[in-house]
Amino acid sequence: MPWQEVSTMALREEFTRLAQQEGANVRQLCRRFGISPTTGYKWLERARSGEPLSDRSRRPQTTPRRCAAHVEAEVVKLRAQHPAWGARKLARRLEVLGHAMPAVSTVHAVLRRHDLISPAASQAARPWQRFEHAAPNDLWQMDFKGHVPMLRGRCHPLTVLDDHSRYALALQACGEETRETVIGHLIAVFRRYGLPARMTMDNGAPWGADGMHYTRLDLWLMRQGIRVGHSRPFHPQTQGKDERFHRTLDVEVLQLTPLIDLDRAQRTFDGWRTLYNQQRPHESLGMDVPSNRYRPSSRDYIEHPAPPEYGNGDVVRTVHAHGRISWRREAWRVGKAFVGERVAIRPTGVDGQYEVYWSTCRIARIDLATGQVNAGRALA
Repeated sequence: MPWQEVSTMALREEFTRLAQQEGANVRQLCRRFGISPTTGYKWLERARSGEPLSDRSRRPQTTPRRCAAHVEAEVVKLRAQHPAWGARKLARRLEVLGHAMPAVSTVHAVLRRHDLISPAASQAARPWQRFEHAAPNDLWQMDFKGHVPMLRGRCHPLTVLDDHSRYALALQACGEETRETVIGHLIAVFRRYGLPARMTMDNGAPWGADGMHYTRLDLWLMRQGIRVGHSRPFHPQTQGKDERFHRTLDVEVLQLTPLIDLDRAQRTFDGWRTLYNQQRPHESLGMDVPSNRYRPSSRDYIEHPAPPEYGNGDVVRTVHAHGRISWRREAWRVGKAFVGERVAIRPTGVDGQYEVYWSTCRIARIDLATGQVNAGRALA
């Protein structure tokens, strides 16, 4: 396939940034972006040599002996483009663009002089203790940002964020919050960026209702070898980075740009996602941008994963209606998500106790003495 319509320039920039990451597999990236290796290497060579990736004219990167008035004009101009950015982000972005910038405090004074600082932004920020996973694709966070009113209908933004780099892997304008919608968008994300080791989400629809039992979406992810985690009920901080991303999306996009319909909302999201990943300085990254810290996964999406295989010593059963298996003349409930799946029953070493596995994931524990079965995520 040729370059897609999101924005040819944005796709070229994303491709060349990812291709220049250490250990990047350029031919694999070409396949995921739907371009030929010839095209991919052409744009990569131009990016490495510092040439522009489009034929559009470029402003000079630097202007020697810039006067204070001109610096102030640049600050005000950039602030007009990004009304939610503070002095640190503005100063860092202008430095990246080649401007010799004064101290951040001076930029803050410029904003104050032009009445560009709200009273709320003037308050001292609370310090936060941050945690992040050690490498890209160790963990992705996923969630819906609730519904957003549009001129025509409602939009449900679906977001997927890499925990290590804060790279926004997906920002999709969805018409509903269903498993089918999520899977359709995740397939596109997996084909482009590869597979994460783990994904986490909350317990609302379509992720799961009670936080205890596996869902069909969990099973679909597990087929790709992805470990699935869920935040504890009423503890949104488990999804802290994605929640923070939602607040940024709200301030920098949703409060400033009225959404008309899903198609135009998606175009707005695509443009802002490029800005967020490649231009917007991130304080928790030391004012770096997410694209400088992200690299695609080496694990490819499996279009048709093979069913799980079990050992010769396993007792294998098929999960029937209502999530039950028949064994030893009894029906044992192991989970509705696994209806139609083959599972293995294995002794635990404790007399009368057995465990049920789907692939390598333990999904239930059976106690013959009490006639009880415990099933769900807590056993994983």
